[in-house]
Amino acid sequence: MTVHFIGAGPGAPDLITVRGLRLIKRCPVCLYAGSLVPRAIVDAAPPGARVVDTAPLTLDEIVAEMADANRQGLDVARVHSGDPSLYGATAEQMRRLDALGIPYDVTPGVPAFAAAAAALRRELTLPDVAQTVILTRTATRASAMPDGESLERLAATGATLAIHLSITNLARVVRALLPNYGGDCPAVVAYRVTWPDERIIRGTLADIRDKAKAAGFTRTALILVGRALSGEGSESRLYAADHDHLLRP
Repeated sequence: MTVHFIGAGPGAPDLITVRGLRLIKRCPVCLYAGSLVPRAIVDAAPPGARVVDTAPLTLDEIVAEMADANRQGLDVARVHSGDPSLYGATAEQMRRLDALGIPYDVTPGVPAFAAAAAALRRELTLPDVAQTVILTRTATRASAMPDGESLERLAATGATLAIHLSITNLARVVRALLPNYGGDCPAVVAYRVTWPDERIIRGTLADIRDKAKAAGFTRTALILVGRALSGEGSESRLYAADHDHLLRP
């Protein structure tokens, strides 16, 4: 018996990995975050499978489902949105499973920031513009931010920022970033990216808050900020005719 933590991807059912889908198709128990994972993905579970939406459950109740499956020798597909390594609340589940001696593994998924970049048709790293992407969030009632990870401090890098779970803090995000990025810096809000009701709002730090407020976004939106979003920058040397390397002497 194994608990399989599976990244379902950003929303579109066909963006789950082949491995993840195969696991769901063969697991007799499927636990999924119903508020973020489309039902179409877990509909792939085998006939008669126990399929449970964990959105209204506590951590103890979720682990109890896993422990009960373990007693019956039944594999579990534990399906999370995006990639389980990012804001997935998987660490505490894994600690509980370690304590219970229940085996588990992890299948990665397409993260929201990658799906948003694809929708924008943009690289997040451009030569001479930005070669670093920072994935972060802001403090909320659910989770505080560690010391040293303030947006003001991260902004000093000039990196492309992918700011998760922060759409209701957008005014504070803008205030924190303006001194380093400037009002003309490209900014994007990607709402429910790859879902049927996806919306992409493009703007700058000067106007992105008003645009997002007019759209009425209150959750399930990713904020991207950085000069690389303009698409303007130097060309990579990788394919330059005068650049030699192992495969092109």
